[in-house]
Amino acid sequence: MPYTPSGFFCDRLIRERERRDGEGSLNKPLRFNSQDFGVLRQECLGGKTLFEDESFPATVESLGFKELGHKSNKVKNIVWKRPKEICENPQFIVGGASRTDICQGDLGDCWLLAAIACLTLNEKLLYRVVPQEQSFSEGYGGIFHFQFWRYGDWVDVVIDDRIPTFNNQLVFTKSAERNEFWSALLEKAYAKLHGSYEALKGGNTTEAMEDFTGGVTEFYEMKEAPKELYKIMKKALERGSLMGCSIDSLVPARFETRTVTGLVKGHAYSVTAVEECKPSQHKEAKVRLVRLRNPWGQVEWNGPWSDNSKEWATLSKSEKEKLQHQSAEDGEFWMSFEDFKKNYTKIEICNLTPDALEDDKIHKWTVSVNEGRWVRGCSAGGCRNYPDTFWTNPQYRLRLLEEDDDPEDNEVGCTFVVALMQKNRRKERKMGANLFTIGFAIYEVPKEMHGNKQHMQKDFFLFSSSKARCKSYINLREVTQRFRLTPGEYVIVPSTYEPHQEGEFILRVFSEKRNTSEEIENRIEADHPVPAPASAGEESEEDQQFRTIFQEIAGEDMEITANELKNVLNRVITKHKDLNTEGFSLESCRSMIALMDMDGTGRLNLQEFRHLWNKIKQWQGIFKHYNADQSGSINSYEMRNAVNDAVMCLVSRSGFRLNNQLYDIITMRYANENMNIDFDSFISCLVRLEAMFRAFQAFDQDGDGTIRLSVLEWLQLTMYA
Repeated sequence: MPYTPSGFFCDRLIRERERRDGEGSLNKPLRFNSQDFGVLRQECLGGKTLFEDESFPATVESLGFKELGHKSNKVKNIVWKRPKEICENPQFIVGGASRTDICQGDLGDCWLLAAIACLTLNEKLLYRVVPQEQSFSEGYGGIFHFQFWRYGDWVDVVIDDRIPTFNNQLVFTKSAERNEFWSALLEKAYAKLHGSYEALKGGNTTEAMEDFTGGVTEFYEMKEAPKELYKIMKKALERGSLMGCSIDSLVPARFETRTVTGLVKGHAYSVTAVEECKPSQHKEAKVRLVRLRNPWGQVEWNGPWSDNSKEWATLSKSEKEKLQHQSAEDGEFWMSFEDFKKNYTKIEICNLTPDALEDDKIHKWTVSVNEGRWVRGCSAGGCRNYPDTFWTNPQYRLRLLEEDDDPEDNEVGCTFVVALMQKNRRKERKMGANLFTIGFAIYEVPKEMHGNKQHMQKDFFLFSSSKARCKSYINLREVTQRFRLTPGEYVIVPSTYEPHQEGEFILRVFSEKRNTSEEIENRIEADHPVPAPASAGEESEEDQQFRTIFQEIAGEDMEITANELKNVLNRVITKHKDLNTEGFSLESCRSMIALMDMDGTGRLNLQEFRHLWNKIKQWQGIFKHYNADQSGSINSYEMRNAVNDAVMCLVSRSGFRLNNQLYDIITMRYANENMNIDFDSFISCLVRLEAMFRAFQAFDQDGDGTIRLSVLEWLQLTMYA
C-alpha cells in the first residue's frame, strides 16, 4: 500500500509529541478517532439521546467488505439492535466476567475469543481492557468504551451499543447468559479498531493476547518443547500470563474439523489451568492435568479425564472441588498433560514480563520500543538472500550493558527477547493487504565501530555473518525469539523476506538487565555553504564554451532567467549520451536560480552560474560512478549512497547528514515507477536539499537547530525554494 510522506510523517511527529506529554500510557490512553468517552457520554445524558457512533456506523461497511460485504447474502437479514431491544433486563456483566461468558457466533474469530477467555482469569488485566462502572441503568447513554494496546500505545475505543442480530439473536460473540453483553461489546470495539467485523476473521491467539496486555509472546512447538514444559506452563499461569494452544490442520479443506476424540483441528483453545492431583489407586506419582476451553462453548474432549470419564471416580471429593470439576457441555474440559502433548501441536504464552518463564524471582525487564517502516525502493531491502539491498533495511543499534544475575549452565551473557511486529495489515485487509513474511538478524558490531551511529554499509554484511537470528521468516503479525549474547554492541536488522514490500513495523527488545536500542540514523545537519573559489588557472575548453554560451543567451545584462538557464543546461547534457534524462524542466531551473540567487534578482549572473555549474559537474561525476551498469540512471537503493557522497560536496567540511525518514521521502519524491532516478531528478533533489537547508539556517539565528516560524515566514521559506 502506498504511503504519503506528509501523512505518515506528520502522524509520527504527532505520536511522538503525544508520548512526550504522557499520552498513550495506561493512565492516559490515546483517544481512538479522537473520541472522548466522558465528553460524548455527558452530551448524550444532557441531551437525553442515545449515542450513535458515526465512525463505526450500524451499516454493512462495519460488518465487512467481502463475505460480509454489500454483495453477501449473509448480511441481508442482519438487524442492528441495542441490548434493551433484545431482552428485558440487559446487564453489562452478570456475576463477574468469566470464561463462560464467551461463546463464538458466526465469525471465525475463535483466536480472539480464546484470548478473551484467558483474560477473564486475571481480574486486574480484564478490567484494564474492560473498564468497570459501565451499565445499562445508571449513566446509560448507549455508549461504552474499551482499552487496547496498539503498537506501543494504549488506546481508548468508544462504541455505541448497537449490535448485529438475526431473529433477535446475536450474530457474533454472545454470553451463556442471554442478558449479558460485555463480551459482545468488547468484540465490537476490537472490530472497530481493525475496521470491521470481517477483519477479525482468522488469526493467532497471541495477537489478541498482546493487544490486551502489551506483553510479548513466545511459541512452543510440541515436538520441540522443552522437557520442563509443564513447569513453564504452571509458572506462566501463576504469574498472570495468557496461554492458548491449537492443533495444526495440514489439509486446508479440513480446517476446523472435529476429530473422533472431540478436539477440533485448526481451532484456537484457551489453557485455563494446570494442576496436579493424586488418584486413590496411584500410590506413587501424581497425575498432571491441563484444563482447556473451546471458545464455541461446546464440543469437548471425550478421552481420559473428560467431564464424565471414569478417572474422576478415583478422586476424593476435596480433589474434585480443588479442580472445580463440572459435568457440563460448556466447552471446558480437563485432560492429562501427556494427552495434551500428544494431541496439540503448538502452545502460545503471552508473558506480561518475559522473565516469568525462567526465573522464580520477579524482575523488571528493560523494554525498548522502536517504530519503523520499510519503503519500497529505499529501505525495503528484503532478507540476507538479497545482498545488494539487504543493507538498506532499517538498522537498530542494541547495547547489552550488564550480564544476567544467574546465568544458566555457568554461561555468561545477557538474556533478551526481540519481538518484530508488522502493523496495520489486518486493518488493510479490505484493500488486499496480507501479512508479510518477516524476520530479523543480529550482527555484532566490531569494537572499533562502537559508538559510531552510522548506517552499516553493504560490505559489512557481505563479509560478516550474523551472530543470531530468528528461527525462520514467517507470515505472522509478530516474530519473537529469546537470545543470550555476551555484553557488547549489536545491530538488529528487521526485514521482509522479499525486497520492495512496503509497510510499518514496531521492534521491541526486552532484556533482563539494562540495554539500549535505537534506530541508526544520522542527525539532520549541515555546515554553512562556502562559495566555491574562483579558478586560478586558465579556463578549460568546456569553461570557455560555457562562457560563450552564457554570453550568447544572457545578452548585454549578462544575467539569465530560468527559461534561459533551461536552454543552456539542456544544450549541454544532450551531448552526454550516457545520461538518461528528459532534460531539465522549467521548474527545476527555477529551483536552481532560487538556490544560487545571492543578490535576489531572480536571475543568475556569470559568477552565480559558474558556481552552479561547478556543483553540477561534481554531482555528475558521482551520478556516473553509481551508474555502473551504464543504464543512464541509478536505482533508488544506489541513490542513498549517491546522495551521501553528493551532499559532502555541498559544503566545505562534513556536509549534510540525513536520517532514514528523509531517504524515504527522497525516494518517493524523485524515483519513477520503476524505482529509478534519472540525472535531472538527481540534480533537482540535491538542489532542493541545499536550498532548504540554506533557507532554514537563515532563520536559525542562534544556531541551535530549531526555528519558530509564522505562517507567512513558513510560506516564504517553502515557496521560493
